[in-house]
Amino acid sequence: MAWSFLELKWLLFVVPSLLFYLFFFIVPSISATFYSLTDWDGITYSFIGLQNYRDMLDDDNIKTAFINTLIYALSITVVQNTLGLFLAVLLDRKMRMVNMMRTVFFMPAIFSSLVIGYVWGYMLEPNIGVVNHVLSVLNLDALKQDWLGNPHYGIAMIILVTVWQFCGYSMVIFLAGLQGIPKDMYESASIEGAGAVDKFKYITFPLLAPSFTINILLTTIGCLKLFDQIYAMTRGGPGYSTQSVATMIYTVGFGSGGQWGYGTAISIVLFAFILVFSSIQVTLLRRREVDM
Repeated sequence: MAWSFLELKWLLFVVPSLLFYLFFFIVPSISATFYSLTDWDGITYSFIGLQNYRDMLDDDNIKTAFINTLIYALSITVVQNTLGLFLAVLLDRKMRMVNMMRTVFFMPAIFSSLVIGYVWGYMLEPNIGVVNHVLSVLNLDALKQDWLGNPHYGIAMIILVTVWQFCGYSMVIFLAGLQGIPKDMYESASIEGAGAVDKFKYITFPLLAPSFTINILLTTIGCLKLFDQIYAMTRGGPGYSTQSVATMIYTVGFGSGGQWGYGTAISIVLFAFILVFSSIQVTLLRRREVDM
């Protein structure tokens, strides 16, 4: 079948994108899958089959990293989107300086996560950090902690900083959804005697379903790949207590061991995990949109 001039013209627009996708996604994916089956130190390699994946099953540090990643993903997704929804509802009204307040809450999201992590790392430092200093000024010395040196506080601080940075991002998406809801629906509900809680329950919450889908999906995927904040604040320590899967890939690949083949195998498992997890989320959240 001969190609028409119009089809050839459109093909010229598609080819650059296809080549870009081929060289920067397909080829690296295939080569990564191959190297995950090898004992690769970055220079030489030997084929070892599925040994890297078997080693992963016996690696307690990897199990800790996966558990931490799930903790980060679930807690940050819930807290960040709840806070983002609260801010969006609060700032979706006519009030003085509302635009400035929206800017203030959104501003942390535009900064580099790595820079944010380093700044908070210094602020939470136990000896010279401003957080413990403020607690001393307020005569609350009993509350002073080694915030990042304690495994339990370390995970909590990483979650807190990530939520602080990105709750404004969730707020903007919820605000866009709120401004798409017809105002006459609220007016009709007011005429029928509905209060603020009923309006939120029967109008706002159901009609924000697409915004929930976008926010939950983006937040979850971002948290499953969480790296910058952890690297800047704790380097995954103390020990492996705050490691995520993404930081483990870096530690294994670029650490003293230089186990690039093993690190690649972990990244393949993380990719599969994100693919399955996000597919289930999209299916459930889209079904919720239809039901509502």
